[in-house]
Amino acid sequence: MVQNSTSDKLPAGALEAQILAKALPYMQRYSGKTVVVKYGGHAMGDAALGAAFCQDIALLKQAGVKPIVVHGGGPQIAAMLERLGIKSEFRDGLRVTDEKTVEVVEMVLAGSINKQIVASLNKEGVSAVGLCGKDGNMVLVEKATRKVIDPDSNIEKIIDLGFVGEPKTVNPYVLNTVSESGLIPVIAPVCFGEDGNTYNVNADTFAGAIAESLDAERLLFLTDVPGVLDKDGKLIKQLSISQAHKLIADGTISGGMIPKVETCISALGGSEGKGVEGVVILNGKTPHAVLLELFTLHGAGTLIVR
Repeated sequence: MVQNSTSDKLPAGALEAQILAKALPYMQRYSGKTVVVKYGGHAMGDAALGAAFCQDIALLKQAGVKPIVVHGGGPQIAAMLERLGIKSEFRDGLRVTDEKTVEVVEMVLAGSINKQIVASLNKEGVSAVGLCGKDGNMVLVEKATRKVIDPDSNIEKIIDLGFVGEPKTVNPYVLNTVSESGLIPVIAPVCFGEDGNTYNVNADTFAGAIAESLDAERLLFLTDVPGVLDKDGKLIKQLSISQAHKLIADGTISGGMIPKVETCISALGGSEGKGVEGVVILNGKTPHAVLLELFTLHGAGTLIVR
């Protein structure tokens, strides 16, 4: 004879009520606080995951949180460049953004992708507005360069990446005004440089600069991996800045995870006590990853704190 489980004995809707009751303390914790979410990767290209993401952001807003969305769009940019017959040039593995390419970047990021996200959020019953780093001179950038070591001569050389920028100054006035008015800002990382030219900015770096300028409670990076893994491949739930530096030094954190963790550390403001309260790297391929991270006891990724 099979006995009914506890959940089977509960009246209709009781399980959902229990879940909401457990989430309430976390909702209260983040109520009135700013949470910046960097959205990209496979989550952006999957319709079901995209819908779940927008539901999460809408719920945050309705729970009193002030969400700000920063998005990327690398695969979409690559697809448009191919469609237009514009070849991407790479130097030592780094994409060079020339004048034609940056026009496509702006069209895709600040245009089609940005407005798709805005439309999806509005569909969930909240009001979102699309912005980019140019609006109100929100983010001014300086031209980015990269130094590499020539493997043959062992001589250091500088690579000109074209119209690729790195944040130099952030003016949070527009974001604060939009957020305080009840709207959800959705921001594309396309900015003016000090020379007046248009620059593409790495979305992770852009999100970190935005979150730091706002002293956000949390910065969430939705990625294609569960978070920072140890040498046995197991998820590390929490790291301090010093622990993160040690894991980079001993090779535990390697490859593409290094710049992401370094961006996290920068957003935290180092040891100065300013900037973001905590940064989380989590798997955007997990449905409702944002809610799991913020409104549950165990979270969903790796939390990096001062």
